[in-house]
Parts: sequence; structure tokens; C-alpha cells
Amino acid sequence: MLDFSDDPHRRYNILNGEWVLVSPHRNKRPWQGKVESATADARPSYDPACYLCPGNMRAGGHRNPQYRDTFVFTNDFAALKPDSSAGLSENGLLKARGERGLCKVVCFSPDHALTLPDMEVEAIEKVVDLWQHEYRELGALEFINHVQIFENKGAIMGCSNPHPHGQIWAQDSVPLETVKKTERQLKYWQARGRSLLLDYLQQELEAGERLVCDNAHFVALVPFWAVWPYETMIIPRRHIGHIGMMGPEEKKAFAAVLKDLTQRYDRLFDTSFPYSAGMHQSPTDGQAHEEWHFHMAFYPPLLRSATVKKFMVGYEMFADPQRDITAETAAEQLRNV
Repeated sequence: MLDFSDDPHRRYNILNGEWVLVSPHRNKRPWQGKVESATADARPSYDPACYLCPGNMRAGGHRNPQYRDTFVFTNDFAALKPDSSAGLSENGLLKARGERGLCKVVCFSPDHALTLPDMEVEAIEKVVDLWQHEYRELGALEFINHVQIFENKGAIMGCSNPHPHGQIWAQDSVPLETVKKTERQLKYWQARGRSLLLDYLQQELEAGERLVCDNAHFVALVPFWAVWPYETMIIPRRHIGHIGMMGPEEKKAFAAVLKDLTQRYDRLFDTSFPYSAGMHQSPTDGQAHEEWHFHMAFYPPLLRSATVKKFMVGYEMFADPQRDITAETAAEQLRNV
């Protein structure tokens, strides 16, 4: 009988078809690895040197308005451009294709000192409203087939500015991770006529051991196949394909579960918890995508404390992802703070 709490084992990700190696017995080993410096988090509500604060000049030469809640603008140094060539270049085994797109920055709040867990639910709901608007508006463009909404929080995650903000990248092609998730959800939908993720959520609700927090419309849990030590996923209880399908009560509930989950992160190690968070939702390629079930994933890098980080190196770079803390242990710790 496999003992998840002690035996090395592999877990299967039903959404992308990949495996993760889990080695719970390694938690007993001594630690002599790299220890990061704890990030000092005291910041003013307004920073005259911040290019995202209201009224300040951005590096691209544009001045921000005196915004009072949320603010979105086209990234001054975007990774994608709408007027790029869409042509194909082939030379033997060398192949490249032009990629068109748009990149936007979403300021969550005019207050430089805040992060999502510090904001009121009503303020987060305005962020959700903006995410909805941008998904619909960008997805309606003829050359946009995928809209990726995400946030990198903390310098350890490569965030170049601590002002509360996220990004939206909208592009011509559909990224590989979305392609993989589309294929597996579609196969399940065609075979059973039901949402893969909704059936998975029902199984998790019955088990209870990987749940973190929930409300009437959303559940936050540590997925069975989690790769990062404190990885979580927010799943709607209703089968919706994208954020644009959320009704008024669902938007409030989504804002509430975002605050609840991110507050738990901050309390876990008494630090402003870094992470990369992103939404996975149906492509905007004009297809119905009845198989798609919206979900939002959080990938935090912290491992044992506010100063010990998980590194993806060695075996993980050349073989499969690997973790020591089980999903069940991580969920219990987050549930209990």
C-alpha cells in the first residue's frame, strides 16, 4: 500500500499530462542550502520615484493620470507588438514565425504600499471588473487568440516594481500550456459530457485534505499534482470557461477568495509572500470551448521559511519536477494559519 506521507511516488497532472516526483521522506534531511534575505516591506503610500504611482512620469515618456482605484495602460516596453510581421521563416531545420500581440499593465491600487491581501474586497472586485473588461476587449480583436492575465509578486519572482500591479499579454498564437490543457479537457468532455475540472473539484471536496479555503462560488486548494511547495489553485464551483462569464455575485466571491488565500500566504511565514499567479481560461480563437473550466494558479517559490527558496535545478531541469512537502501537508499548513 502506497504511503503518500513517506514513500517516493509520482503524481499525474490531469490538466497537462505531466508527472511530478514527490519525495516526502527527504524532509528529514539537514538543510545547508542557500538562505535568501528577508525582504523589507515597509513602503510609503506614494513614491515620487515610482513610475506606476498616480501622476508620475513613466519611463516611456507618458504621465499617469491621478487614478483613484485601478488603472490599465499599454506596456511601454511590451514583449509583443500588434504591427509585427506574421510571416513564416524557414531555413532547413531552422523555423521561426512572427508573433503579434499586445501587452498591458494593470495597476491594482493607487496606494504604493498595498498588495492584494492588504486591499479591501471591494477594491479587489474593481480589479476583477478590469480583468473582465480587458479579457473581453482584447479577445474580441481579430488577431488575438489567447489572453493571459498574470501577476508576479516580489523581487524574488523578478518583479521590477513593488507597486501593486499585474500584466496581461494577448497574442496571436495559443501558448503550449493552454494547448495541452485544451486537449485534455476536450477529450474528457467528449467522452463524458462533463467538465474535467468540475469532476476533479467534486473529488477534492469529498476528500477534504487538500482544501485551503472556500466560499459559495469558489474553492482554493493545493492540487494533487502540485509542483511548487505551496502551490494552490482557485476553481469556480460553476462550470465557466473564462473570467468574462462571472456574474456579479461570483465577482464578489472571487475577490473574497483572492484576499483570503493571499492573506494566508502572508501569515504562513510572516512575510509578504512572493508568487507568480495566472489565470487559465478558454482561448479567444472564436471556438465555443465548452470543455474549458476557468482556474487560477499560484506558484510561490518559498520552501521552509521566508528566507529559504525552492530551486528548480538538476533533476528538475533535465527530467521531471520534484517536491518534498506533500500537497496534503502544504494544504494543512495554509488551512490552519
